[in-house]
Amino acid sequence: MASFGQRTTLSGTVIIDNVKVPKTHLVPGYKGYDKPTADGAIFQIIQVAVDTGIAQAAIDETVHFVRTRSRAWIDSGVDNAWDDPYTIQAIGDLTLRLHAAQALLEKAGLAIDRAVVEPTAETVAHAQIVTAEAKILSTEIAIAATNKLFELAGTRSTLAEHNLDRHWRNARTHTLHDPVRWKYSILGKYFLNGENPPLHAWS
Repeated sequence: MASFGQRTTLSGTVIIDNVKVPKTHLVPGYKGYDKPTADGAIFQIIQVAVDTGIAQAAIDETVHFVRTRSRAWIDSGVDNAWDDPYTIQAIGDLTLRLHAAQALLEKAGLAIDRAVVEPTAETVAHAQIVTAEAKILSTEIAIAATNKLFELAGTRSTLAEHNLDRHWRNARTHTLHDPVRWKYSILGKYFLNGENPPLHAWS
């Protein structure tokens, strides 16, 4: 069974039977959440990095395509697609949101580093919260950038030979792992009621 895009990201249970593994190669993941640790935030920041990378790649491809292959819209009054004021505005908006996601990714990394060195309820919760913020922005910009790619690059960009749909498929599939609608809830509970996020891999 395979999904479209990011085909190796399926989640589920794996049962390994009669396989010898040295203890040094075992990771007791089940122990990661019986007390405050940065494990959940570490799992989450990996997803943030993937989605941010997808967004960056989609924006880069959009810029390249607009500058090398796209045509200016008939009513734009300009000769080149890259001079279209709506395209210019959209690229500016996407890039701004990408940079915001990248900044939160970096901030989350620093918070996680602190929680690894000093794992308390407070440092772990802070790492989870900043990472949840980064996860929201990285999800939103990955989906926005991969959607806008086709709108801005134009009909030619949908030709199979360019394989640009891989960005949208990857973003749409990978961002489903842990829904951002729950991240908003985590943030609201934390900032409004002082409730720390649950300790598991998805917060």
